[in-house]
Amino acid sequence: MSQSQPHPGSPKANSPATVLFASLIGTTIEFFDFYIYATAAVLVFPKLFFPASDPAAATLQSLATFAIAFFARPVGSAVFGHFGDRIGRKATLVAALLTMGLSTVVIGALPTYAAIGTLAPALLALCRFGQGLGLGGEWGGAVLLATENAPPGKRAWYGMFPQLGAPIGFFLSGGIFLLLSQTLSDAEFFSYGWRIPFLASSLLVIVGLYIRLKIHETPDFQKVLDKNERVKVPVVTVWRDHRRVLVLGTLIALATFVLFYLMTVFALSWGTSALKFTRKDFLIQQLFAVIFFGLTIPVAALWADRYGRRTTLIWVSAAIALFGLTMAPMFGSGSSLQVTVFLSLGLGLMGMTYGPLGTMLSELFPAEVRYTGASLTFNLAGILGASLAPYAATWLATNYGLQYVGYYLSGAALISLVALLLAKGSGGKTA
Repeated sequence: MSQSQPHPGSPKANSPATVLFASLIGTTIEFFDFYIYATAAVLVFPKLFFPASDPAAATLQSLATFAIAFFARPVGSAVFGHFGDRIGRKATLVAALLTMGLSTVVIGALPTYAAIGTLAPALLALCRFGQGLGLGGEWGGAVLLATENAPPGKRAWYGMFPQLGAPIGFFLSGGIFLLLSQTLSDAEFFSYGWRIPFLASSLLVIVGLYIRLKIHETPDFQKVLDKNERVKVPVVTVWRDHRRVLVLGTLIALATFVLFYLMTVFALSWGTSALKFTRKDFLIQQLFAVIFFGLTIPVAALWADRYGRRTTLIWVSAAIALFGLTMAPMFGSGSSLQVTVFLSLGLGLMGMTYGPLGTMLSELFPAEVRYTGASLTFNLAGILGASLAPYAATWLATNYGLQYVGYYLSGAALISLVALLLAKGSGGKTA
């Protein structure tokens, strides 16, 4: 079922404020859901959803459910990308948000292992797969909703609004867990407190649905409809006709994912174990550093509109490669000040690369396969960068020292830099 086409001469225009908020709310929910699940996967699920006889095995099984979403996301990219490029951005974004949001809320209502036995972890894994499926279609659609409604010369500025959902979601999730830790006892937290963030995400979902149901189809997709340019199976077309940019786009986003997961998941794990920070103190340091993540996203978007997405990302990738060399002397120092500065620099660079990234990846593909192409590149990069980074970094730090974690980050940045250099002339204003 296609979106209703506008009457000739009177196309339906979306309000800029509505478009930008509708694109922002979904990625805010995405990162909020990611962090509350990541925290619960370490603190809660091993104790409540798996047999208590072997705590180590329970933790590994819990982290395995966490990983499910990363492998579900490319499936979601293909499924929702197909409908996004066939039916339209609006309807697909509503479906992706519902899939993601309902899966998260249901987790907050699941019975535990003590109540239903092995069915509890099975249902948890199913809900986690649903989260990943919805997330796979959410990011690409949100970026296209913003960029395809952007006025001339402001595509990167509009495209950075979905990216702002990352620091906002981080703040909301970190804030709610800090609040719960200060107001509830351990018994209260494990009894019902852990469910509150999952159930509270329903409020964000309701707001997101209300806003997204008010928007009209994007002008770019409306042109595809008007010219009857829709392709039959977008994922096949992307693989057959746009394989080179699919690979380059995935590698362009690699450094972004490696940097983010080193600054968040690995840093939290290493900081609270090897460096002996308390979880509360380190979380506060991370929340402070996230301010720089949020501030640098719009700065990078302004640069990308002025100088080009590709040029901006080339310079930032080079900076990330150099930043990797500071891993051992700054993060390894154990000094609260140096660690905070290190996290602030790293997450500041994260904002600089993340701000233009959505616009860059979307411009690599033509409108008729853009939803599928942009979503696949982003989520394939997530598998390469996100799923491996915390494990690889921990193994390197344990066996060879923190400096090798830095080399790992620098290597990822250099791969992205080469991909950016090879992407010259590939779609849009990427130069």
